[in-house]
Amino acid sequence: MRDVQKLPVGIENFEDIRTEGFYYVDKTGFIRDLLNGWSKVTLFTRPRRFGKTLNMSMLRYFFEYGTDPSLFQGLKIWKDQDLCERYLGKYPVIFLSLKDVNGSSFDTARAMLCSEIGNEALRFSFLKNSEALEEQEKKLYAALTYVTNEGSFDFTDQVLTDSLFLLTKLLCKHYGRKVILLIDEYDVPLDKAHQEGYYDPMVHLIRNLFSKVLKGNSYLQFAVMTGCLRISRESIFTGLNNLRVLTVTSAGFEAAFGFTDDEVREMLEYYGLTSFYQSVREWYDGYLFGETHVYCPWDVVSYCDELRRYLSGKPGGYLKPENYWANSSSNDIIRTLLKGAGTQTRTELESLIAGESIVKKIEETLVYQDLYQNRENIWSVLFSTGYLTYMGVTDSGMYRLKIPNLEIRSIFVEQIMTWFQEYAKADSPKLDRFCSAVEKGDAEQVESCFTEYLKKTISIRDTFVAKPKKENFYHGILLGLLAHREDWYIRSNAESGDGYSDIQIFDEDMEKGIIIEVKYAEKADFDGACAQALKQISDMDYEERMREEGVTQTIRYGIACYKKKCRVKCETG
Repeated sequence: MRDVQKLPVGIENFEDIRTEGFYYVDKTGFIRDLLNGWSKVTLFTRPRRFGKTLNMSMLRYFFEYGTDPSLFQGLKIWKDQDLCERYLGKYPVIFLSLKDVNGSSFDTARAMLCSEIGNEALRFSFLKNSEALEEQEKKLYAALTYVTNEGSFDFTDQVLTDSLFLLTKLLCKHYGRKVILLIDEYDVPLDKAHQEGYYDPMVHLIRNLFSKVLKGNSYLQFAVMTGCLRISRESIFTGLNNLRVLTVTSAGFEAAFGFTDDEVREMLEYYGLTSFYQSVREWYDGYLFGETHVYCPWDVVSYCDELRRYLSGKPGGYLKPENYWANSSSNDIIRTLLKGAGTQTRTELESLIAGESIVKKIEETLVYQDLYQNRENIWSVLFSTGYLTYMGVTDSGMYRLKIPNLEIRSIFVEQIMTWFQEYAKADSPKLDRFCSAVEKGDAEQVESCFTEYLKKTISIRDTFVAKPKKENFYHGILLGLLAHREDWYIRSNAESGDGYSDIQIFDEDMEKGIIIEVKYAEKADFDGACAQALKQISDMDYEERMREEGVTQTIRYGIACYKKKCRVKCETG
């Protein structure tokens, strides 16, 4: 029996993957492509969870002095022996990740940045005794590695600004070879600074740091940077004329980040999960980088890992895909779009959720202060961060945007439901009227109130999901509204009689009960759908459990919904 490799859930260190028995999707062709067309500074922008950090770790281990060549044996890059001979393990490498520089204040973020640079400088402790350095240069290195009594790095502003440039200079002099600089998640400090209100001083700091090390640095072989957003050159890259930016729309390197369809098929086959291919494709595929379709690797790996554990106890079973991507971010950008959304924005969101596309102008070069100044910029951020992908570009340069897959669609729907509940709760008297009408069996008032609510939310239209899913949407809206009554006990999809009723409500004394069955009115047949709902309540005897629990009076509702309209019928007994 073969030893099956572990799935690398959350493993972003290339060496660990190659030495600890993890499955690796071979991206080493990225190295060859980079070397065949590198510029002095290259910035790759991709959404989060698309393998940026792992690729940067791979670059570090490939180029860095002291690398074990066996890490790359059997991989694509190993076939190019001439390139390996020239570059593998032949350069000093500085690797800096800024993903944890996310303090709630400028001073905290600055201290975090000092810590990241100081700890990287400590990797080169041999510089303290390097015969290639002068005594003054050794003192400068000592300033980069000085730790206070409290155990923290404390750089002056000048030392911090000069830190990366100084490391390139000292390493170049020690090795007699120019340095490769890798900066991962370069935009995280700026994003956090924008959120917390200290953007200007952080921009000033990052601009000076990058300008010093990237602009006219004769000790630098080349630099590679990654991030989610392409920040305006005028913001932090002032005067940097040797910067090449490769976004999700750029030609070249399309398959370097994310999994291609062939790579996903190969992984599923390796783990005996080929029967789940269609689910994986529908939930995690759909992104377009350049002209290449890619999957989100974090999701594919996470789902495969859960599938393996689930199926080990239930051979032949089925585990529904989950939303892994949402848990790695706050999804504030969608809430920002929803706040104050007018008719046009709501209509555009409905089109997207229905699987259709919308046409928008996209600005890939952004300044954080302008991100949320208007809704057009928000669409650009949604695109850059992976909530939307594109299907192509119009003759006028506009982008055809769509939701890439079911996972991202579920994030939109969840955020829309949360937003709607917040909107409804803001008008407590209106909710009181609605719940009171439900309690009294006033079908006309319930219909009027519910229709008014539906007009304000974003409906699920016909083209994307099956009928039960549409019913679930209206079911969810109803539950959110009815939860306003804290003196009610509400069961959703509770087992009752011979089947499952949508919603059951008990009053505080458990004497009065309300049964609600929701139907989607195909072709706007409201009366037919209401009749079907009430018949189902009767035929399936949903009142049985209520009677067993002491309920003496019941109200039965059949509610039919279609787009932004509804019809309500009720019976009492």
